[in-house]
Amino acid sequence: MSTVLPLLEPRSRREADPCDSERDIRRLAQRLRHQVGRAIADYGMIEDGDRVMVCLSGGKDSYTMLDVLLQLQKKAPVSFSITAVNLDQKQPDFPEHVLPEYLRSIGVDHHIIEQDTYSVVSRVVPEGKTMCSLCSRLRRGALYTYAEEHGYNKIALGHHRDDLVATFFLNLFFHAKLSGMPPKLLSDNGKHVVIRPLALASEADIARYADLRRFPIIPCNLCGSQENLQRKQVQKMMAAWEAETPGRIETIARALADIRPSQLSDPKLFDFLSLGRTAGDLPSAAGAWADADPSARDDD
Repeated sequence: MSTVLPLLEPRSRREADPCDSERDIRRLAQRLRHQVGRAIADYGMIEDGDRVMVCLSGGKDSYTMLDVLLQLQKKAPVSFSITAVNLDQKQPDFPEHVLPEYLRSIGVDHHIIEQDTYSVVSRVVPEGKTMCSLCSRLRRGALYTYAEEHGYNKIALGHHRDDLVATFFLNLFFHAKLSGMPPKLLSDNGKHVVIRPLALASEADIARYADLRRFPIIPCNLCGSQENLQRKQVQKMMAAWEAETPGRIETIARALADIRPSQLSDPKLFDFLSLGRTAGDLPSAAGAWADADPSARDDD
């Protein structure tokens, strides 16, 4: 469990004042509530009567998400329910008592799904290969199934601003496409609305808040360190950028919400053909240039 480091003060050898920590918690909580509340409003994440299933992994992000949503629930302009759900994947040495004890201590409705995805991943993925993709699909399937069976119409995940930026660069560098991790989405089968209430919150704020609140963090040991993961490469790059130019990640995150289709190059997204031409010219002009490309012709 993480500890609260003493704050630097003029007096030597003075322990951290508990009041300072309380002020830090209040200040961070206020900022996080504002960011989460703005994300909910901007993207229509939660509406009156919603049954929100908060996916709790035991990491700092999901603990913070649950904590802030519970704070907002008390004064929200709409009525909605919260149920914390954890998937026990049967990893060796997983402390299965930690989450239920914590959730009971704060009086939150909760459920633990037990499904041995660990054995499946360990058996299917060759040693040394990345486990995250298959693990995520199995975990997502179990959570979606539970949500559908029990009538939860919103599924809340703990991805934050830095995750959204990292996913954008992953897709850019490794998959040659401009796409990312949206704050709100409809699942492929159209049955589940997934929301990310921490979409505007920084990882640094979340880490500090989780530390000050002393959440009982459970590390993910399924895949080990796996330093060669593409996401970790991107995260190292982002950390170096932020160290060199503080605020750069926030700037990139704002850019993801300010797209200018006419300033990019996708003819499916913006109608470049119509610029400077009349409607009657479009088909013949496009076809003529396609026919003029020698590489497009079959050899005789």
